[in-house]
Amino acid sequence: MKPFVRGMYHGLPIALGYLSVSFAFGIKAVQCGLSAAASVITSAANLTSAGQAAGVDIIAAGGTLIEMVLVQLVINMRYSLMSLSLSQRLDKGFSLPHRLAASYGITDEIFAVCSAQRERLKPSYMYGMILVAFVGWVSGTAIGAAAGQLLPESINSAIGIVLYGMFLAIIVPPSKKQKSVLLVVTVSATLSIAFKLFLKSISAGFAVIICAAAAAALGAALFPVQDEEVSQ
Repeated sequence: MKPFVRGMYHGLPIALGYLSVSFAFGIKAVQCGLSAAASVITSAANLTSAGQAAGVDIIAAGGTLIEMVLVQLVINMRYSLMSLSLSQRLDKGFSLPHRLAASYGITDEIFAVCSAQRERLKPSYMYGMILVAFVGWVSGTAIGAAAGQLLPESINSAIGIVLYGMFLAIIVPPSKKQKSVLLVVTVSATLSIAFKLFLKSISAGFAVIICAAAAAALGAALFPVQDEEVSQ
């Protein structure tokens, strides 16, 4: 099987998962005041569920550009770390232009699938996977945005919970296994509630930045990652 076709095959489950999640994002974006076209363009340019969800909230709240930049930097910084990790497993054919092109499609799911491959990653393999995932993400957004303009408000509100359900599905399993993750999640949620109830003067975007940075810093201080012992 050619690398491009194999990449498409491996990307199909990712695309199906993205379809349902981006459908919820499309509805949320329309509810926040974006047009269907703007919602689709946002998904095509970003490929980041958490970043996009936070971004449309900032837009709806009339946040500043600096607020948007800082929120996206904090939320999406993990993609830089994922790219650095995958850079150690790339085939020799991965020239700088290929690296730049492939970095566009690095997401949590694509990173996980690529990391599980035993052989070196070829550009065509990653392009196949990214293409299928891109189609799933953007088409789901388009369908959701169209549905958000047609469905009753009660149904839109109910479907909008799907996006937050995905976030819970990401954090709950590791929280059960690792005390460090549970602590960070708990602290972040507690700070978020405190901002919502008692510090309403601080915008939602800056609240996200403060909560994420404070919780991550506390987790790093209390549960530092131990360096692997160098074998003699």
